[in-house]
Formats: sequence, C-alpha cells, structure tokens
Amino acid sequence: MPEAGGPAMPVRRSSLRQQIADALRDEVLTGRLQAGRHFTVKEIAELYGVSATPVREALVDLAAQGLLDVEQHRGFQVRQLTAADFRALSEARLFIVEAAFRLMGERGMGDLPADAVASVRRRAEAAAGAAHAGSLDVLVGCDLRFWRELTAIGGNPHICEFLDRIRTQTWLYAVPHLRALRDPAGVCWAGHVALVDAVAARDTAAAYALTIEADVHTRALIEKLAPARS
Repeated sequence: MPEAGGPAMPVRRSSLRQQIADALRDEVLTGRLQAGRHFTVKEIAELYGVSATPVREALVDLAAQGLLDVEQHRGFQVRQLTAADFRALSEARLFIVEAAFRLMGERGMGDLPADAVASVRRRAEAAAGAAHAGSLDVLVGCDLRFWRELTAIGGNPHICEFLDRIRTQTWLYAVPHLRALRDPAGVCWAGHVALVDAVAARDTAAAYALTIEADVHTRALIEKLAPARS
C-alpha cells in the first residue's frame, strides 16, 4: 500500500467502489497491508484522490468479507486471525465441501458446461504454475479464482459465496507465514489440474479426495510455519 502523501495507483472514475475494494483486497491478501493495520476512510480517500463515499462503501464490503474489522469511531483495521481461527475455518470449509460432494454423488453432476470447465482448467494451470514457482502474489489470486469457478460449477451460489469467503480468510492468515520462507517454491499445494480432471470425469470420490488432500497439505504447512513466527 503506498504511503500517505506518496504516489498512488490511479483509479478510474467508473465503478470506484469496486476498484478501491479490489485494490485494497489485493494489498491485504498479499500481505502488503498487514494484519492489525489501522486506517480511516479519509486516509484512503486522500490516497486515491477520490471522495469518501465510494471508499466507505468499499471498506464496508471488505469488512463483510471478513478481511477488515470496523472500529467504532476510529475507522478500520485489517483483521487479525489466530491459529484457532485458521483451524476453525478449515473445518467449516471441509464440512460444507463434504456435504456438497455427497449431494453430487447422490444426484449426479449433470451436464458440465465445456466453456466453464475449460476456464477452470486455465485457472488450475495458472495456480499450479504459481505454486511451483513460489510466486505468492500470483498464487493467491489464481487460487481464489480457481476455487470460485470450480465451486460455481456446482450451481449453488450460496455455497460458492460461503466457501469463497472462508478461503479468502484462510489466505489472509496463511500469507504472512509463507512470506517468512526464504524460498516458497514448491511448498504450496499444486494439485489443481488433477482436481479439474476429476470433476470433468464426474469422479466425485476422486475430487473429494483431492480436496481433502489440499486442505491437509495446507493445514500441515501453515501449522508448521506458525510457531516459527510466534
């Protein structure tokens, strides 16, 4: 995040609310805007050279996503998650995923739009490539888009929204620990393409197993790294 008074990324006048929210979301999820950081609507508005209204709306949106906490009469703070929060989020995600795959197994997956599967596969390849290369900034964005599109294939927007919120918050906790690594290349889960292949083949058992594998890998990695930073 640029320092106050310094050059800021120019923001177009269209859809200011979404643009500001996207810019700040990227700063939070990549760890450049660190947990515990305080700021006000006025500070962000001055930083981007816009009025307070779209900034306030953008910050409220990010708070609704669980990335910011609203501080009464003080502004906003980047949310600080604990190891217990991380475990609870992972457990909640697996609970919903298990139920979703069970329903798919009972009802069948039906016709899968070829264009949607192709798009998810591109996201998978990009996310896996970023994981192998250790490009955290790229990985966070690609991974979130991958899971968002993959979940959307299931057709339930409420499940999609819930899982996206959880995964966003788990990245919020995980990124600072990953950034502490000298070389993060190859340490993050990179089975995205195999998961797409399982979904495309309508193999719900294999898809669920890979989802569990991703969660177990990530939890073990972050829980191993977390004590080193405490």
